[in-house]
Amino acid sequence: MNVNKVFIVGRITADPQLRTTTGGQPVTSFSIATNRVWTGKTGGRQEETEFHNVVAWGRQAEVASQFLTKGSLVFVEGRLRTRSWQDKQGQNRRTTEVICERLQLGPRPAAAGAQGPRPSAGEAQSAKESADAPAEEVPVIDIEEDIKAEDLPF
Repeated sequence: MNVNKVFIVGRITADPQLRTTTGGQPVTSFSIATNRVWTGKTGGRQEETEFHNVVAWGRQAEVASQFLTKGSLVFVEGRLRTRSWQDKQGQNRRTTEVICERLQLGPRPAAAGAQGPRPSAGEAQSAKESADAPAEEVPVIDIEEDIKAEDLPF
Protein backbone atom coordinates (compact mmCIF):
# COMPACT_ATOMS: atom_id res chain seq x y z
CA MET A 1 0.00 0.00 0.00
CA ASN A 2 1.31 3.47 -0.91
CA VAL A 3 0.34 6.71 0.82
CA ASN A 4 1.14 10.25 -0.26
CA LYS A 5 -0.65 12.53 2.24
CA VAL A 6 0.42 15.85 3.76
CA PHE A 7 -1.18 17.92 6.52
CA ILE A 8 0.20 21.42 7.11
CA VAL A 9 -0.95 24.12 9.51
CA GLY A 10 0.96 27.36 9.19
CA ARG A 11 0.96 30.99 8.16
CA ILE A 12 0.85 32.37 4.62
CA THR A 13 4.14 34.10 3.70
CA ALA A 14 2.71 36.39 0.95
CA ASP A 15 -0.68 37.16 -0.58
CA PRO A 16 -1.65 34.37 -3.03
CA GLN A 17 -2.05 35.37 -6.67
CA LEU A 18 -4.75 33.79 -8.82
CA ARG A 19 -3.80 32.80 -12.38
CA THR A 20 -5.69 31.00 -15.11
CA THR A 21 -4.29 28.29 -17.37
CA THR A 22 -4.74 28.53 -21.13
CA GLY A 23 -7.58 26.03 -20.70
CA GLY A 24 -9.37 28.38 -18.29
CA GLN A 25 -8.55 26.45 -15.08
CA PRO A 26 -7.90 28.70 -12.03
CA VAL A 27 -4.63 28.01 -10.16
CA THR A 28 -3.10 29.70 -7.13
CA SER A 29 0.38 29.23 -5.68
CA PHE A 30 1.34 30.31 -2.19
CA SER A 31 3.85 29.48 0.49
CA ILE A 32 3.20 28.41 4.08
CA ALA A 33 5.70 28.78 6.91
CA THR A 34 5.70 26.26 9.76
CA ASN A 35 7.80 26.44 12.93
CA ARG A 36 9.32 23.68 15.00
CA VAL A 37 10.50 24.42 18.53
CA TRP A 38 12.54 22.08 20.72
CA THR A 39 15.02 22.10 23.58
CA GLY A 40 18.62 21.52 22.47
CA LYS A 41 21.26 19.43 24.20
CA THR A 42 22.49 22.48 26.12
CA GLY A 43 18.96 23.16 27.39
CA GLY A 44 18.47 26.20 25.17
CA ARG A 45 15.38 26.79 23.10
CA GLN A 46 15.87 25.95 19.41
CA GLU A 47 13.56 27.02 16.59
CA GLU A 48 13.44 26.06 12.93
CA THR A 49 11.19 27.43 10.19
CA GLU A 50 10.25 25.39 7.13
CA PHE A 51 8.63 26.83 4.00
CA HIS A 52 6.17 24.77 1.95
CA ASN A 53 5.08 25.65 -1.60
CA VAL A 54 1.39 24.93 -2.14
CA VAL A 55 -0.59 24.80 -5.40
CA ALA A 56 -4.40 24.94 -5.35
CA TRP A 57 -6.60 24.32 -8.39
CA GLY A 58 -10.20 25.10 -9.32
CA ARG A 59 -12.58 26.45 -6.71
CA GLN A 60 -10.00 26.07 -3.93
CA ALA A 61 -7.63 28.32 -5.91
CA GLU A 62 -10.34 30.98 -6.06
CA VAL A 63 -11.09 30.66 -2.32
CA ALA A 64 -7.38 30.84 -1.43
CA SER A 65 -6.80 34.00 -3.50
CA GLN A 66 -9.96 35.62 -2.16
CA PHE A 67 -9.64 34.93 1.57
CA LEU A 68 -5.96 34.27 2.36
CA THR A 69 -3.58 37.13 3.07
CA LYS A 70 -0.02 37.32 4.31
CA GLY A 71 0.07 36.08 7.90
CA SER A 72 -3.25 34.17 7.69
CA LEU A 73 -3.37 30.84 9.48
CA VAL A 74 -4.40 28.00 7.16
CA PHE A 75 -4.76 24.22 7.24
CA VAL A 76 -3.88 22.42 4.01
CA GLU A 77 -4.39 18.76 3.27
CA GLY A 78 -2.87 17.43 0.09
CA ARG A 79 -0.21 15.34 -1.58
CA LEU A 80 3.43 15.88 -2.52
CA ARG A 81 4.42 16.26 -6.16
CA THR A 82 7.92 16.80 -7.53
CA ARG A 83 8.21 18.33 -10.96
CA SER A 84 11.18 19.08 -13.20
CA TRP A 85 11.84 21.72 -15.85
CA GLN A 86 14.66 23.56 -17.61
CA ASP A 87 15.28 27.20 -16.72
CA LYS A 88 16.25 29.93 -19.20
CA GLN A 89 19.94 29.06 -18.84
CA GLY A 90 19.24 25.41 -19.74
CA GLN A 91 19.79 24.14 -16.17
CA ASN A 92 17.60 21.26 -14.98
CA ARG A 93 15.49 22.34 -11.99
CA ARG A 94 13.30 20.38 -9.59
CA THR A 95 10.81 21.46 -6.97
CA THR A 96 8.54 19.63 -4.58
CA GLU A 97 5.10 21.13 -3.96
CA VAL A 98 2.02 20.32 -1.94
CA ILE A 99 -0.98 19.87 -4.24
CA CYS A 100 -3.90 21.16 -2.17
CA GLU A 101 -6.81 18.75 -1.96
CA ARG A 102 -8.52 20.41 1.02
CA LEU A 103 -8.18 23.92 2.40
CA GLN A 104 -9.45 25.18 5.75
CA LEU A 105 -9.18 28.85 6.68
CA GLY A 106 -7.95 29.76 10.13
CA PRO A 107 -9.45 32.43 12.37
CA ARG A 108 -9.49 35.94 10.97
CA PRO A 109 -7.37 38.49 12.83
CA ALA A 110 -9.33 41.09 14.84
CA ALA A 111 -7.68 43.85 12.81
CA ALA A 112 -9.14 42.42 9.60
CA GLY A 113 -12.60 43.65 10.54
CA ALA A 114 -15.67 42.09 8.97
CA GLN A 115 -15.60 38.54 7.65
CA GLY A 116 -15.37 38.02 3.93
CA PRO A 117 -12.96 38.53 1.07
CA ARG A 118 -10.23 41.15 0.99
CA PRO A 119 -11.81 44.49 0.07
CA SER A 120 -10.75 46.43 -3.00
CA ALA A 121 -9.62 50.06 -2.56
CA GLY A 122 -13.16 51.41 -3.07
CA GLU A 123 -14.69 48.81 -0.78
CA ALA A 124 -12.13 49.58 1.92
CA GLN A 125 -13.24 53.24 2.04
CA SER A 126 -16.95 52.32 2.26
CA ALA A 127 -16.15 49.73 4.96
CA LYS A 128 -14.36 52.43 6.95
CA GLU A 129 -17.39 54.71 6.63
CA SER A 130 -19.81 51.94 7.68
CA ALA A 131 -17.63 51.08 10.70
CA ASP A 132 -18.91 54.26 12.32
CA ALA A 133 -22.50 52.93 12.19
CA PRO A 134 -23.83 51.27 15.36
CA ALA A 135 -23.40 47.50 15.47
CA GLU A 136 -26.44 45.21 15.29
CA GLU A 137 -27.25 43.33 18.46
CA VAL A 138 -27.04 39.57 18.32
CA PRO A 139 -30.40 38.00 19.27
CA VAL A 140 -30.45 35.76 22.33
CA ILE A 141 -32.27 32.43 22.05
CA ASP A 142 -33.55 31.27 25.41
CA ILE A 143 -34.95 27.74 25.62
CA GLU A 144 -36.84 27.26 28.85
CA GLU A 145 -38.25 23.84 28.05
CA ASP A 146 -36.21 20.73 28.93
CA ILE A 147 -35.42 18.24 26.19
CA LYS A 148 -36.82 14.78 26.89
CA ALA A 149 -35.13 11.59 25.67
CA GLU A 150 -38.39 10.31 24.17
CA ASP A 151 -38.61 13.44 21.95
CA LEU A 152 -35.33 12.60 20.19
CA PRO A 153 -35.80 10.96 16.77
CA PHE A 154 -33.02 8.40 17.26
